[in-house]
Amino acid sequence: MNTIDTISALCTVPGGAIAIIRISGTKALKIGNAVWKGKNPLSDSNLRKMLFGTCATDNKGNHADQALAVYMKAPYSYTGEDVVEIHCHGGALVSRRILDAAVRSGARLAEPGEYTFRAFMNGKMDLTEAEAVTDIISAHSDLALNLAEKQLSGTLGKKINHLKEKILNILSEIESRMDFPEEHLDWTPIEQCIETVNEILISVRELLSTKTKGVIIRDGVKLVIAGRPNVGKSSLLNLLLGQERAIVTPLPGTTRDTLEEFATLRNIPVKMIDTAGIREADDIIEQKGIERSYASIDLANVIFWLMNASENPEEEFKIMLEHTKGKKNIIPVWNKIDLSHKDISTIAENNNFLINTPVHVSATSGTGIEKLLDAFEQLVWGAENNSETETAVSTRHASLLEQVEPHLSGAMEEIVTEDWELAAAELRKALYSLNMITGEHVEPDVLENIFSKFCIGK
Repeated sequence: MNTIDTISALCTVPGGAIAIIRISGTKALKIGNAVWKGKNPLSDSNLRKMLFGTCATDNKGNHADQALAVYMKAPYSYTGEDVVEIHCHGGALVSRRILDAAVRSGARLAEPGEYTFRAFMNGKMDLTEAEAVTDIISAHSDLALNLAEKQLSGTLGKKINHLKEKILNILSEIESRMDFPEEHLDWTPIEQCIETVNEILISVRELLSTKTKGVIIRDGVKLVIAGRPNVGKSSLLNLLLGQERAIVTPLPGTTRDTLEEFATLRNIPVKMIDTAGIREADDIIEQKGIERSYASIDLANVIFWLMNASENPEEEFKIMLEHTKGKKNIIPVWNKIDLSHKDISTIAENNNFLINTPVHVSATSGTGIEKLLDAFEQLVWGAENNSETETAVSTRHASLLEQVEPHLSGAMEEIVTEDWELAAAELRKALYSLNMITGEHVEPDVLENIFSKFCIGK
């Protein structure tokens, strides 16, 4: 992506009531006035005012579609460049023709994320804020949206910048000691320098401790519903989704392939996977489905292993143990408790391999579902607090913070021995990694990877 061309793109989903075409760059005003015509042209005299007019909707220059237009002059725009936005009637054809007219007038079609890329390059936001834009777009829960909005407002960036400022202060102290070793200036005591670096290290570790929460909030968890045939897996999927998504019949082996659906459970984004019942099968199609069941189980974050409480519960429990021994992400689920006439509460009492307490439910009546969701929430968060958080670092942020840790520890060791040159080198390396988080130092391929995840128009 370059920042020289004037770019244009449709910034709304095609087919809605209103379509917005955004033009950004040095020629935005000229192109905007070529595409849109009103009583008065867009200019400095009507900055940031929505004006009524018409737009060309074919390559002959006919002005047919009524549209609103607004001009935002650099640097007071989303991208930090001159920007013209045209708000026209929705519909793929109208917006496409206006966009074509902008291209004919000198604009280039924007690449994915190019508007936000330019906002970053022009200092309108740091890299953590830019990443928050795509987090907002892809948010599947209130937790994810709130976290992204806080990051977009600069919460994480401010914390990182505060750490960088403290490192720079220590660096200034160290460089002063190196430049004027004989002057005996009013330097900060060594113990205080070490304490300050240690405080920075503690803050870095606190941010790192939010990585698991950040991954869960942003990416969600993969929840697999597994068990033998005809134990109610598809019925449970339908109940959790609140719709009849999976076919349910009394016949064992109805589900022959994995079925995937996205949902939000207890404000946690979830990819739910209903699997083929695990058993010995002669049917080659069912065998393939069972193979996929095993593959899904291996990749799952959480597994609901369903057992039929109404028929041979001891055998059901034994089979579950054979397939789940040693796994910590299993929640055993006794289903069909409304049909059971046996005492199943003692079956799991003396089993040392069972990590989580079985939950009793009825997927047809909904009995026990809240307790199942309680167990699910507890397993997902573990010791983590599932309340809203101001910051929760992403995988990229965490990998860079992990690089900061040893450099801060190394700097403290060098300060103790008063090896100022090596201490300064360690602190500069720590500072570099923090700068990579906010974008002061960043490799082109990293930028390309980040902004390639954006949609066109953002």
